[in-house]
Amino acid sequence: MTKEVSEEPEVHHHGKDYVDPPPAPLLDLGELKLWSFYRALIAEFIATLLFLYVAVATVIGHKKLNAVDQCDGVGILGIAWAFGGMIFILVYCTAGISGGHINPAVTFGLFLARKVSLIRAVAYMVAQCLGGICGVGLVKAFMKSYYNKLGGGANSVSKGYNTGTALGAEIIGTFVLVYTVFSATDPKRSARDSHIPVLAPLPIGFAVFMVHLATIPITGTGINPARSFGAAVIYNNGKVWDDHWIFWVGPFVGALAAAAYHQYILRAAAIKALGSFRSNPTN
Repeated sequence: MTKEVSEEPEVHHHGKDYVDPPPAPLLDLGELKLWSFYRALIAEFIATLLFLYVAVATVIGHKKLNAVDQCDGVGILGIAWAFGGMIFILVYCTAGISGGHINPAVTFGLFLARKVSLIRAVAYMVAQCLGGICGVGLVKAFMKSYYNKLGGGANSVSKGYNTGTALGAEIIGTFVLVYTVFSATDPKRSARDSHIPVLAPLPIGFAVFMVHLATIPITGTGINPARSFGAAVIYNNGKVWDDHWIFWVGPFVGALAAAAYHQYILRAAAIKALGSFRSNPTN
């Protein structure tokens, strides 16, 4: 008489069902030898160019129509859709090539979280700013008679608001955007919810849309230094340059706050590191 024994496969519980990618090296000189690195720079340049062309052209087109008839033009809602919609499209298109940053503040936040190296972060920012200049330059070339007359789509502090309010709006707006980027690309969520990576561009685009609704009346909405820099270079107005520092300091502070909040509060990176240190018998 034989006894049949069915054994269940041994299951190993590691405490979590995902693996965090290793932190990017601070300086990764090996990237400079890879075609994928330069392909990513081209993708960031073209994406930022297209983003600024469509978004700023929408702003100028709205102002042109609104000057003729106060009820005409797409309005703030339409402008917000142009910015948010283009980010959704371009993040979807470039996420697998460059990560779909299209914003120096996003790149800065991901660098602080050690998602990209310093070399890649700086190169991305340069490509994004050059793309922004070229994108706005195309708007001026195609809409030359209206571009300078209607403000060039440049960011500055609106009448009735002071510098502190504008800076605060840029910090909070960028915090919302970068926090959304971290949440939408979190490997923990991606592992447990398979639809998250596919849908990631959607919440990022919606974050840009919602922030524009809130801050267009205050600053015209920067939250992207490449967007503000490109418009400032092409429009080249004294008031715009006087306020321009707000559109670098605000987004970078907002990105810093979002990176710290996500990594050290929500993901508890500091506590995990301390716990690992204490549990190491060699220490």
